Amino acid sequence: MSLNKPLSPIDELKSPTTHIIQEIYEVQNAHEAFEAELEKALVARINYIIVEPARLGDETARWITVGNCLHKTAVVTGLASIVSLSLWPDRLAICGAPLCAISVFCTGLYTVSWNYDPCCQYQVERDSKKLSKVPNLSNFSSPVVLVFSSNNKTKYLHRSITLLSAAFCAWKIFEALK
Repeated sequence: MSLNKPLSPIDELKSPTTHIIQEIYEVQNAHEAFEAELEKALVARINYIIVEPARLGDETARWITVGNCLHKTAVVTGLASIVSLSLWPDRLAICGAPLCAISVFCTGLYTVSWNYDPCCQYQVERDSKKLSKVPNLSNFSSPVVLVFSSNNKTKYLHRSITLLSAAFCAWKIFEALK
């Protein structure tokens, strides 16, 4: 069931769109049908996706959580690498290089596995105040609500910090080997 009808043509760009993936088992491979429906909604960049099937909702929430963890780990370790190389330039092998390696690894893994997945443009909404604004949510017992949020700026920040960390670490290694 898709509720993609805006209130008026003027509000078409402002009105949030909602797509509901209901837990209705009409076909033999219902889980695959739910996944296909979710994929269509993700690609369409629907503002709110309400996922009623518990298994699909849990899988999607875990996938988003792991992607967020990789992203944040890459940013934090990249910044920590830069700071530690600035504060302790003589301890390259102990502080800066391992943190830089973790940042590069997490950025690489995120880029390969999450970057091109339309799911990375969504966050799981858990805030009850924000959930109260989601239309049609009261009709379901415990759905997972996905909210579209463009992450282009954060991806560029994430990559820039990792690149800066790697360049700074390489420069420090070059200086140490001189």
